Amino acid sequence: MQPTQIRHPWRATVRTLVAAVIALLSLLPTIAIAGGISEVPAVAQVLSVIGAVTRVLTLPGVDGWLRQYLPWLASSPETPAR
Repeated sequence: MQPTQIRHPWRATVRTLVAAVIALLSLLPTIAIAGGISEVPAVAQVLSVIGAVTRVLTLPGVDGWLRQYLPWLASSPETPAR
């Protein structure tokens, strides 16, 4: 059986994009101050938040919640009832 990232590549892409957007939102106050931002801490912060959000998205409880409330962001589509 193939991993869901291979079976549903667009879902993996959307999930990573959501994690990246959430990470970038954490930088808005810094961006607002603008100018004196050092690239290394900013990049480290974005990568850390992306990693944390991606890790949280892999938890079964979170995936179950996503499947119920945001099915387009779940790791795989819901299987139709037979």
